[in-house]
Amino acid sequence: MTVPSTAVPRGRSPLGPRGVLRRTVAVLIGLCFLFPFYYVLATSLNSASQSSSLADLLLPHWHWENYSRAWAAAPWIRLFLNTLLIGSCTVVLALATSLLAGFAFGVMKFRGRGVLFTLVMAVMMVPSTVLIIPDYVIASDINWLNTYWIQIVPWGASVFGIFLVRQFFLGLPGELFDAAELDGAGRLRMLWSVGLPLVRPAMLIIALQVFLGCWNSFLWPFIMTQDTSVQPVEVGLAAFAGGEGTDYPGLAAAVVFTTVPVLAFFLALQRHFVTGAMSTAGGVRG
Repeated sequence: MTVPSTAVPRGRSPLGPRGVLRRTVAVLIGLCFLFPFYYVLATSLNSASQSSSLADLLLPHWHWENYSRAWAAAPWIRLFLNTLLIGSCTVVLALATSLLAGFAFGVMKFRGRGVLFTLVMAVMMVPSTVLIIPDYVIASDINWLNTYWIQIVPWGASVFGIFLVRQFFLGLPGELFDAAELDGAGRLRMLWSVGLPLVRPAMLIIALQVFLGCWNSFLWPFIMTQDTSVQPVEVGLAAFAGGEGTDYPGLAAAVVFTTVPVLAFFLALQRHFVTGAMSTAGGVRG
């Protein structure tokens, strides 16, 4: 018996009109998101007088000396190490608080649980800039200004992380924890052996979000610290703004080599990030 051919006839696209339209729209949206990166890269390869011309942005003049000048403007190695230390410590602390609080709100039964959770969620409605002055006064009173502590501890609790873990726990079958309790497991044992393996996708999302937030943080460390020995990498970008104006090509070059590491970090974990996001979405819907 002859098997019918499934080949696409010559001259016809394997995609229908809707598929072509969807892919075209996706490509255009992707180009819109990529344009700011290209703009910064092109600016970093032009001189200050060439940065405002459209033709120069399309065809840069390859001024690589902008990168050497930008690298000499600040102690970048020290700033990178500070950022890694601050980001790692903040991630560990945020994961611990999100896991413990999410387990308490999602699994444990106690009086006032709903009210406490509402109060925690209300924190998200308060703009962080409103609290900068009182936070500065408190940090000054406890001698935390110009230290690592002021850059780690205030961000060691993620409201989004607590919400995400709590929703994930609510989507799990309660019989799992009932069985563990019947086997004599305590709360911490139940959390470590049963809860933690099941909420790893949510923990990955929280870790990436907190680490990227620490890497991109500028205003808080710029106000709370004065010494480059404890400042993160984003504060080093302020070195290009002076009394005579801003060195835009040098600033763009610094933005490029401070963005590449975190971009590579994200691309390396992209598969895990997408998997975790899809699993977490299922947990939130549940």
